[in-house]
Amino acid sequence: MDGLSTLPRRREFAFGRSFFLQRLLLFSVLVAGVLVVLGLQFAAPGAWIAAFGVLFGVFIVVWGISPLLTTHWLTTTRLILRQGWYFRAAIPMREIESVSRFEGDAPLGLRAPLGQRRLYATGSKVGLLSLKLHQPRRFWAVLGVEVDEIVFDVESPDQFLEALSGRQASLAPVEPKRPDPYLRD
Repeated sequence: MDGLSTLPRRREFAFGRSFFLQRLLLFSVLVAGVLVVLGLQFAAPGAWIAAFGVLFGVFIVVWGISPLLTTHWLTTTRLILRQGWYFRAAIPMREIESVSRFEGDAPLGLRAPLGQRRLYATGSKVGLLSLKLHQPRRFWAVLGVEVDEIVFDVESPDQFLEALSGRQASLAPVEPKRPDPYLRD
């Protein structure tokens, strides 16, 4: 048996949830306040209140609840970073240059500050890791910003780094001068 077949096909790593719980609570209170003001102060028609309720409900589900339901995945060949239903980055192992602990200060949420070429996908300020890519990539969730480093958090960074190094070690080595793929040599 090779090393790849003995590993589980997918490992899940949770990230910090406190930021998303605070945001969910804030969104919920804001929505309730707006609907009360619309209903009582402006005597808005019921259809308007229902439409705003549905719109705000979708907003709360996508940006408030969905991050609580997702985790980062480490598969046999890819690292999949997720933050709710609005951000997903599937990164093949071969595109990862390095992963190490991040010692700086990171903003919470999904951010890509202009001019830094760094993407933050964080839910906590502890357990931060920095992933450097061989080639820069664009991410649609942050308006197509090109980044070559992703800072993300996991609840157990030591276990994550150990699992990632095991996955990378189990991949077949790259052969720069390999035989012709069409078997003509």
